[in-house]
Amino acid sequence: MKVTFENPDKVNGLMTLTVEEADYQKDVEKTLKDYRKKAQVPGFRPGMVPMSMIKRQYGTAVKVDVINKLLGEEIYKYVNENKIQMLGEPLPSDKQVAVDVEGPAPYTFVFDIAVAPEFKVALTGRDKIDYYHIIVDDKIIDQQVDMYASRSGHYEKVEEYAENDMLKGDLRELDENGNTKEGGITVADAVMLPSYIKVEDQKKLFNGAKPGDIITFNPKKAYPENTGEISSLLKIKREEAENLTADFSYQITEISRYTKAEVNQALFDQVFGEGAVKDEKEFREKIAESLKAQFATDSDFKFIQDVRSHCEKKVGDLIFPEALLKRVMLNNNKDKGEDFVNKNFDLSIKELKWHMIKEQLVEAEGIKIEDADVKEAAKEAARAQFAQYGMNNVPDEYLENYASDMLKKKEYVDNLVDRSIDRKLTAVLKNVVKLNEKEISLDDFNKLFEAK
Repeated sequence: MKVTFENPDKVNGLMTLTVEEADYQKDVEKTLKDYRKKAQVPGFRPGMVPMSMIKRQYGTAVKVDVINKLLGEEIYKYVNENKIQMLGEPLPSDKQVAVDVEGPAPYTFVFDIAVAPEFKVALTGRDKIDYYHIIVDDKIIDQQVDMYASRSGHYEKVEEYAENDMLKGDLRELDENGNTKEGGITVADAVMLPSYIKVEDQKKLFNGAKPGDIITFNPKKAYPENTGEISSLLKIKREEAENLTADFSYQITEISRYTKAEVNQALFDQVFGEGAVKDEKEFREKIAESLKAQFATDSDFKFIQDVRSHCEKKVGDLIFPEALLKRVMLNNNKDKGEDFVNKNFDLSIKELKWHMIKEQLVEAEGIKIEDADVKEAAKEAARAQFAQYGMNNVPDEYLENYASDMLKKKEYVDNLVDRSIDRKLTAVLKNVVKLNEKEISLDDFNKLFEAK
């Protein structure tokens, strides 16, 4: 097969492949022989169908399949051997003329190839990049202690309503005279949180309420812009809730107040495991230790973002084959159409530029990603997810199982591979560039992201 490649402007490539009969004939004949062995045609024993009949029925389709497979193999072989950094998939060129595969060879196929722009980027000790150390102070530890106490709290019955209490009672629709409406809406054991009511005069109706009290209120006035809340409270359809204007009585049967857990041994054991912490001082120290590990991950995340910004500035503007890349993007998102491509193209190019920069950095530092790295990234993701729910003492076997389940799903794997690359690249680059180390409060650190 003859392959030629033109790339005059360095980014828009045109590949021409000329297919001769000798390139495909052997594979076509082999495939047709396999068809013949399996073909079941009335009047012929298996494997004895005349080859002329097999060729007549399947010849063209097999030939097309073989040529298509051959084209794909030759394109990627040429790209790899000639070290062409192809972006996306090759697309049939508008210079392609119709090919009659039922006629004699040779056949000519022309493809447009998007080629990555050439550039070089490297980092050394002359590159200075900020690295933030988040301060773990008493205020943050207090907030964390309060969070653990809140998560481990419980409801207890009280005799008078106060802000944030939960009520249980019976709801009854009233008629225009304020009496229970015959055949109206009734809900037994309806749960209400008056603190969620947006309209102040309706919320005040519940102040100081006690079990046995009957409160008259109007759901439509209480939740003027939340039909879903009315629908859920009254167990009716949203359409009914839209047109509801009636008052309701609510006879309170029970008031419950959420009480935070005491900061004692029971809470220490629940958060960090039995016996791991002996007193509140150790509890706070352990929390500080956990926060430092968490903040180190946040600091690393910010660092790799700053590495990205630094490298993007060093590289400057790059020229991409935009028209061709839009075609590639559209081909990959046929269900979303041109509007999607136009809205997301600039961001796609920005991410592509960073991906190319990162590839060079990874190669320059000799970074390799092993299965164990991806597994560890999955465990780290699992650990962080459990930590969001205050679970810091999850046994390793549970993390292993959770990570294994994540790795069975392709949509997670690609992200975990990227995360593994970022973790290794961050660790290496912290020892390559000159770190401009700064201490910063958590509030100020978070503001760094708001500024973006």
